[in-house]
Amino acid sequence: METMRNTLRRAGIYLRVLGKWLALSAVIGALCGLLGTAFHVSVEYVTELRLSNGWIIYTLPAAGLLAAAIYRLLKTEGQGTNDIIREVQEGRGLSLQLVPAIFLATGVTHLAGGSAGREGAALQMGGALGYWAGRGARLRDQELRIATQAGMAAFFSALFGTPVAAAVFALTVISVGRFYHAALLPCLTASLAAYAISLLLGVEPTRFAAALPAFGAVTLLQTAALAALCALVSVLFCACMHQAEHWMQRLFKSSWLRAAVGGALLLALTLIVGNQDYNGAGMGVIRAAVEEGRAKPAAFLLKMLFTAVTLACGFKGGEVVPSFFVGAAFGCVAGPLLGLPAGAAAAIGLISVFCGATNCPIASTFLAAELFGGESLPLFALACAVSYVLSGYSGIYSSQRILYDKLAARYIDARANAYHQEEK
Repeated sequence: METMRNTLRRAGIYLRVLGKWLALSAVIGALCGLLGTAFHVSVEYVTELRLSNGWIIYTLPAAGLLAAAIYRLLKTEGQGTNDIIREVQEGRGLSLQLVPAIFLATGVTHLAGGSAGREGAALQMGGALGYWAGRGARLRDQELRIATQAGMAAFFSALFGTPVAAAVFALTVISVGRFYHAALLPCLTASLAAYAISLLLGVEPTRFAAALPAFGAVTLLQTAALAALCALVSVLFCACMHQAEHWMQRLFKSSWLRAAVGGALLLALTLIVGNQDYNGAGMGVIRAAVEEGRAKPAAFLLKMLFTAVTLACGFKGGEVVPSFFVGAAFGCVAGPLLGLPAGAAAAIGLISVFCGATNCPIASTFLAAELFGGESLPLFALACAVSYVLSGYSGIYSSQRILYDKLAARYIDARANAYHQEEK
């Protein structure tokens, strides 16, 4: 009889926990789906507005000042994706004012022509919404961290239409080598809820029609070779992002001056290049590389330069879509030299550079399946594995922890972009 009571008590605990997380995750997913849709529509609108009114590009210096003013007014200066990651790692707490700050500042960035993506805003807004939804539900500290991850997954899913990759990304980007299994159900539930709402409201999921080669020994070797080159590109990409930020902060102590000078520099670069291919997210260039096999040889380097200046001087956005651009453009150019079709190589390059920059091979593999279809999943899995190993310990998120050595079963607990103590 006592055994039966204990069994029923444990069953009751499981059901209560399940119900709590299903309900809370659905709420988080709904919030992120609604706000994510509004954010997607606003970014698309301001991008079209800029492209149809060429004079707007000349507002870049003023836009940099406006972005800085928004963060100063909302008291969120210096906050970003790294703070979201630290909340999950250490429970530091998040400001709800980060949501309107990143929403408005990212809109300003895309309107004026700053080179940035959307997922940085997605992770920040989603993480903050998840955290405060958890606060409203009176969750404990450890549970608040899970709610934060659920928000990250949901907003990412709403913007890109990749619910499985979004959930796995939120689970694995925090600490490489540790998978928070307790957060699997909340992250996936919130991600699916946000995805469903974004579809209902008319947001088309990001998909590419890539003509991928047939599976074979030669194709595997070509894919591995391209992924190895993309790993080096991802290291260069991360180095550009971090070094540009370091130099800008060193040269210009004032955030106002930094924003104005950076905006002027972006305007000058745009006028020198003669087009707006490298302003904004650059999804048109990505699609041309993957679906048509077209990319300029220097496009990946120019996108690195534009993005590094944009984010270093104080404009807001993210690095993931720029990493897509860099990988797709590089793969499109380098792939044919290895015998791969240009479009297929662009798809492999996109995933490989993203993987190397984020240190998330499993999430990257799922992302490939959702963006390109699952027929060539073995090729993408191989590309992610090679890029992950060869990209070393760099990454776009400096607060990310890499818990295990990439070459041996050895616990190191190193921060991304910092050498392990034994390797200094």
